[in-house]
Amino acid sequence: MILTDTSIQKKIQGGDIREFERLFNKYYEPLCRHADKILNDMDTAEDVVQEFFYHFWKNRKTFTPKLSLNAYLYQSIRNNALHYLEHLAIRKRYEKQVFNESQDIMPAPLQPDVELNDLDQIINATLQQMPERCSRIFRMNRFEGKKYREIAEILVISVKTVEADMGKALRMFRESLKEYTGESVRINN
Repeated sequence: MILTDTSIQKKIQGGDIREFERLFNKYYEPLCRHADKILNDMDTAEDVVQEFFYHFWKNRKTFTPKLSLNAYLYQSIRNNALHYLEHLAIRKRYEKQVFNESQDIMPAPLQPDVELNDLDQIINATLQQMPERCSRIFRMNRFEGKKYREIAEILVISVKTVEADMGKALRMFRESLKEYTGESVRINN
């Protein structure tokens, strides 16, 4: 039985998760390729598509497209990808401005008794305290330069699991370095 856009829309609005999953499975890959054409970065394209579907489901009750469902999905992904690029450009301009303004400001030094060897020991101790997979993921990302998707493929886990373990690792580092800097340390994700 082939459902029309209207019947699919009504089922999803009514909370039919199976219909939503069918829609997601049907369009996920093509929408990722569509976003990748705009972003030239498949990881970011997948993030844009996943974020769209999250909001699509969350706001399903108020969803009323004026276009066909297919056209609505592609147009939404195009808009979201362009919005992402716009946001990225604004962020880069802001970072450049902050960098230029901060050239005259010296970073706060570490406490005098903390030297490079001490930091190496702290890093190694923190890595040893982590669960094995968490430590391995952190090393692969930060020391080997692998992207989350590569790590997920190598370890045969989901990208979300990699993200969660990286978050756990970064929290552990922030905590272990806090006592040596006198404040929370920001380790970029």
